[in-house]
Amino acid sequence: MTTATPEQTEVGAPPAAPAADRLRRLTRWWPAAPLLVLLTAPWSSLPLPGLLDGPLGSPGSLQLIALCLLFGALATGYDLLLGRTGLLSFGHALYFATGTYATNTVMLQAGLPFLPSALLGLLGGVALAALLGSVSLRMSGIGFSMVTLAFAQAGSILVERDPGGFTGGEEGRAAPAEQLPAALVGIEHTANLYWIALAYLVLTLAVVHRVVHSRTGRVWEGIRENERRVEVLGLRPYGFKLVAFVLAGTLAALGGIVYLLLTGGATPQTTTSDFTLSLLVMVVLGGSGTRWGPLVGGVLYTWADHRLGDLAGSGAVAGLPAVLRVPLSQPLFLLGTLFVLVVYLLPGGVVRLPGRLRAARERSRRVTERSRRVTR
Repeated sequence: MTTATPEQTEVGAPPAAPAADRLRRLTRWWPAAPLLVLLTAPWSSLPLPGLLDGPLGSPGSLQLIALCLLFGALATGYDLLLGRTGLLSFGHALYFATGTYATNTVMLQAGLPFLPSALLGLLGGVALAALLGSVSLRMSGIGFSMVTLAFAQAGSILVERDPGGFTGGEEGRAAPAEQLPAALVGIEHTANLYWIALAYLVLTLAVVHRVVHSRTGRVWEGIRENERRVEVLGLRPYGFKLVAFVLAGTLAALGGIVYLLLTGGATPQTTTSDFTLSLLVMVVLGGSGTRWGPLVGGVLYTWADHRLGDLAGSGAVAGLPAVLRVPLSQPLFLLGTLFVLVVYLLPGGVVRLPGRLRAARERSRRVTERSRRVTR
């Protein structure tokens, strides 16, 4: 019997790839399945009782799903700071609000159509992120967090004071329907707004995935683990952190523009530090520093925020004794309880649950094998 030489193997037909390799290549494309479902959701009449109030393709359901996708993308962008670079910013809401308010103000005051107004609003968010980031990143640790919080508080106060009548104060300002494209106005065009939110999510995921796996992303990982070691290697962490800050701010400003379309106006609730804290909760809930964790956390938090609000005001809760009715009628109490349970029971976030289950099964298997060997 003769054995084929390497040369003969190269000339002949290539050996079949192992089944594990083929399966691994196929599983890389699994996001295409949920993406296809999301793309076709507006044409679906599938009822989802308990999850949504109406059929999947109804305007109310599409509006809620669009908000979930929007905040999932926003949390993914925020995780560039928290999970990828180790920067705890309390001012991320400022750039989201800049995209919303700047776009709306340009349409109202200058009378420009939506697209040029949105471009100016996005540029405003980028410029503000670059300016404030260059100042904030002179500090590190808790000092950086406090500076970003101070900037966010200043922006929130500015919006509430309503200088020149531009922001509308505590009431906010509605977007001018005549300046918006006709295909984005009216309940009959909810599907178009939904697809815009889905496009924003896909764009954010693509940008984050691309940059995280680049040379810059590897430096971010080094900064998160040990910034001093990065300096010893001859790199300047300040410049790389500023890139992360500006990129996260840009994605937030773009999300603010999408939010303006979904809600039809700019409201001061998006300027508060509580808004940034909600993003922090989303990231921790899903799993900070993971590919899908912030997205999952953003979707779950936004869905629970809306659905638990309905539960708190339902007749079932109203009929309970006072000792149960009072706390259960507060949506924030329900959200807080849910968050504490997840953090306590699922350290590392929801997306790490499958890995923890696999590790538990592996430990159980090893214990079983060890006990079998002992009994023999």
